[in-house]
Amino acid sequence: MNSRKNVRSNPRMSDLVESFYARMPSLDETAPPPLSPEDRQKLLKSYYPDYRPEGKATLRVGPNAGTVVPEEIAALLESRSRITGPRTIPDNPDKEVDVLIIGGGGAGITAALHAAEQGVSVLLTTKLRVGDSNTVMAEGGIQSALGEGDSPVEHFRDTFRGGHGENDPTLLSILVSEGPRMVEWLVSRGILFDRDPQGNLSLRKGGGTSRPRLISAKDYTGLELVRVLKEDVVNAPLEILEFSPAVELLQGPGGACAGAVLWDLDSRKYLYVKARTVILATGGAGRLHLGGFATSNHFGATGDGLCMAYRMGTKLVHIDSFQYHPTGVIFPSEMAGMLITEAVRGAGARMYNNLGRRFVNELETRDVVASAIIRECSEGRGVPTPSGAFGVYLDLASIDRDAGEGTVAKRFPNIVKLMTRHHVDPTKVPILVYPTLHYQNGGIQTDQNARTSIPNLLVAGEASGGLHGTNRLMGNSLLELFVFGRRAGLEASKEARERAPFSWKEVSLAHVDHFEQALAREFEGAERPMAPTLFPDYRRKDS
Repeated sequence: MNSRKNVRSNPRMSDLVESFYARMPSLDETAPPPLSPEDRQKLLKSYYPDYRPEGKATLRVGPNAGTVVPEEIAALLESRSRITGPRTIPDNPDKEVDVLIIGGGGAGITAALHAAEQGVSVLLTTKLRVGDSNTVMAEGGIQSALGEGDSPVEHFRDTFRGGHGENDPTLLSILVSEGPRMVEWLVSRGILFDRDPQGNLSLRKGGGTSRPRLISAKDYTGLELVRVLKEDVVNAPLEILEFSPAVELLQGPGGACAGAVLWDLDSRKYLYVKARTVILATGGAGRLHLGGFATSNHFGATGDGLCMAYRMGTKLVHIDSFQYHPTGVIFPSEMAGMLITEAVRGAGARMYNNLGRRFVNELETRDVVASAIIRECSEGRGVPTPSGAFGVYLDLASIDRDAGEGTVAKRFPNIVKLMTRHHVDPTKVPILVYPTLHYQNGGIQTDQNARTSIPNLLVAGEASGGLHGTNRLMGNSLLELFVFGRRAGLEASKEARERAPFSWKEVSLAHVDHFEQALAREFEGAERPMAPTLFPDYRRKDS
């Protein structure tokens, strides 16, 4: 059994942790030398997973044919539909609605609230429960240019530099200029952000930023956001279907999106929904475990929206780029992948190799810090764990030494609670960390109003691509959910009112048939995997 009670009271686990830390070297706090731009690029290209040639495949079918992507993404995109056999449409839809929103995280909820305010009929469908998403797991906070001496221009500059100049400038301009407005919207709805003694929003610094602009709620910001917004959406004038993931989009006249096919996890039956507009807010793909990496993502993050939209003909952007957050827990092994927010490094936490030496500026961009950790472990300076994995020390106790005893417990109560439950007190000993698959930098290409190349199909949140370039800065993903969730909801309601009426008899899954025919030709009849997978398969494989 893996209950909390057994983990907490297991003397063998306690002894294992104690013996592990007994071998820890003394820590030298001398700062590492700064990296030049050339050093950063060399480090990234040598160690960051996006740049490594192994585990990659070239897409052969679809709008992105010729693009080199992780093997797991190629299998997802070049897959067969879950709907097999003759794909006949029932005589009548099970539901008919103006705006169908697929996904119940921050982007989906925000889109639903704004669309419902426009007076259109809205159906929000979720794979699990409303709020079960990567949003609720977010720890660090939201970036927005609110501080004295800060501006959207500075926010733009930091983000563009952090994304290696690959960001879509139009999308980025919207993000930074509308960010303060969306923070005000969140505060007005009752989000309890941290405040300074004068009652102002507390602003902190994150990696790759030139100004303190991170707004947070302790180290459980996402949980606080979902706490409030979930109640709002449940009480809004709209319909919610839980445990009903989408498995295919429906095509209408002129190739426009006309709804979706849902899979009811309770009844094990398909539900056909006719919609005038559809918003995909299906999140990321961390549970595909690219390259065997552990992930910080929630259980349903399997890239569903990517494969459904790709079959319909949408182009993807930067889909070869993923973020491996530098500080995922690696020991104890049952916590592998759990995120330790970047905010701890912003507060002064330091990292050390097995020699007890710091090896990189802790506030470099995430991809640079992750690459440095992988380098240390690859070159024999990683800390071995009892399971055979390697990591580096992340010392939070330095925060208490710098800012006063009790600071860690006050600012990061969730980390202290979870680690202590597993016999590691982060106020006394370092946490052992290694990069964890955290975020999908790219996704479905959209314009400034979340529209795709397919009429009446919009995308918001992590499923979309272009905004972050090839590396995301801390706090920009939560901001994106609200800025572009709002835009998607408003645009979808507008399109729903303007769209010409169409008959259910004009709706089909013909695009799926055409895509699978292309697969059969390209792969010469070889069987392809089925997707969306909906959930990861962790069953033990027979050897």
